[in-house]
Amino acid sequence: MIAAWLASFRREEEWTRTLLCKQVPAVRPVRVALCALSILSVGMSAQTNSTSGPAKKGRIVIGASMLLDGRSHVLRDTHIVVEDSKIVALDPNASPVDYDLRGFTVLPGWIDSHVHITWSFGENGKNAGADETTQFAAYQAASNAWLTLMAGFTTVQSVGSPRDVPLRDEIAKGALPGPRILTAVEPLEGRGEKTGTPDEIRVFVRKQKEAGADLIKVFASQSIRQGGGMTLSQDQLNAACDEANKQGMRTLVHAYKDAVRAATLPGCTEVEHGTMATDDDLKLMAEHGTYFDPQAGLVIENYLANKDRFLGTPGYTEEGFAAMERSCRSTAISSGALSRLRG
Repeated sequence: MIAAWLASFRREEEWTRTLLCKQVPAVRPVRVALCALSILSVGMSAQTNSTSGPAKKGRIVIGASMLLDGRSHVLRDTHIVVEDSKIVALDPNASPVDYDLRGFTVLPGWIDSHVHITWSFGENGKNAGADETTQFAAYQAASNAWLTLMAGFTTVQSVGSPRDVPLRDEIAKGALPGPRILTAVEPLEGRGEKTGTPDEIRVFVRKQKEAGADLIKVFASQSIRQGGGMTLSQDQLNAACDEANKQGMRTLVHAYKDAVRAATLPGCTEVEHGTMATDDDLKLMAEHGTYFDPQAGLVIENYLANKDRFLGTPGYTEEGFAAMERSCRSTAISSGALSRLRG
């Protein structure tokens, strides 16, 4: 799955490069180095800290002639000081330099807030989903992590599968190369009344925290392939997000149509996809401070580009692909509405 996503990214990158060459003939390629560092605790404001002196254990100094600091600033001829995998200072006098990246443009690692890091295509080339437990699937998951890191992503939010946990932990220990992984472990699958009572849903949320979840993933809608209807009642959704808040955990809600508003009202942290949300839904999200992670069409385009690899596997039918094709227009409309709100 991730390999397909990255292949699409490379296609879009090539398209962008071609477009730029046509429109701006004088543009020259810029070499970019993505620092594979954890940036959630970045001390990028500590630009005046003095960090010269004897090297400390776990301390790395990176020389850069051009640095994008992640806060809309471009810094030149400076050194990045890293201690225990965290950027602690920018100091042009820090020494000794362990990695000389002069001649490159350096920027903080990227963050992808929605991946399925353990999803893969099986040995037969078909979609194997996130729950495959073969040796081949394990190799694929490790490969996904490596490819994601090499594409410049140093933190990803994987939502979610229990198989994320051992991969996350091995990467954290340094046994495998890959990005920092935040996982939802087992998602709350909306199945109407069969999902459970509000109290049972609260128990489920606490169980995920005990299992090592970094956040709670909630399916409040069907897949767009099944029409995107709501799969949880308002009371059930209220319980899930309220309990997560009590446990100090974020909630990420898969939501289309009416579920977008339903997820916003109880204070859920983030809405994913949001296809067929109305202008009023988007305004409500802005008023409540709800994060919105719109797919903006790329997810559907990837499914369509890899139709032969998904078709016939659980949840993927000709009817479902037809529904995804129809949804592309709705996604474009939602993205346009979002742009109007920002304007």
